[in-house]
Amino acid sequence: MKLFRIRSNEMNTMHEDLARAQMAARLGEAQQMRRGHQLARARRLSRKAEQAAQLARLALARAL
Repeated sequence: MKLFRIRSNEMNTMHEDLARAQMAARLGEAQQMRRGHQLARARRLSRKAEQAAQLARLALARAL
């Protein structure tokens, strides 16, 4: 009976370790996706700012 309890504890520990590893992997994936979204947003904002600056230069050139 004692051997069964030891093996049962070992199995529980293995399952807990697997669950922890899966959670860590999912957390890493979520962080990576978040960074990708932030990078894409930053690029969009940068393009918009560049377009606004170009329009301002064009308007200034026409005014002169």
